[in-house]
Amino acid sequence: MKCHRCPKVATLHITEIVKGEAQELHLCEECAQQYLGNATASEGSEESAGGLIKAPAGLGEAELEELEKLVCPTCKLTFREFRSAGRLGCANCYVAFRNELLPLLENIHGETHHCGKFPKRAPDESQKRYQLIKLRNDLRLAVAEESYEEAARLRDQIQELENRTAEESVE
Repeated sequence: MKCHRCPKVATLHITEIVKGEAQELHLCEECAQQYLGNATASEGSEESAGGLIKAPAGLGEAELEELEKLVCPTCKLTFREFRSAGRLGCANCYVAFRNELLPLLENIHGETHHCGKFPKRAPDESQKRYQLIKLRNDLRLAVAEESYEEAARLRDQIQELENRTAEESVE
């Protein structure tokens, strides 16, 4: 798990009870020393009592107010409510709060997309279909990013997999 304040690996995990609610804080060694050294000085700050999910660092007062006005059009959950509860209201919240969630997800999980697993007993055909879909998506992204060497490599992998699939279906 990553540190809540920087991209390093968290080595200290703190659970605080603030106003009757448990809040977890994961920190690297350096941030933990700063936090523990400043714990008494920041008693009333938003960081220690403002919610489970902190606003991105380096934002001014006006930008923080804009974040607080974000609302999911489907479930009407505000970004402030999400920050305090730590839970989204519906699937559309991921779209409504996308720009704010991507850095948070990357910080927590190290990635912004879920690769997932598939059953080991899944037929070979469905596994190959899944792999083809993934390769085609990667190809589309590589072309969009103008990474043509990567796109050529992916194109070759797709052709090879399609040829193997065609050969197996003939047999």
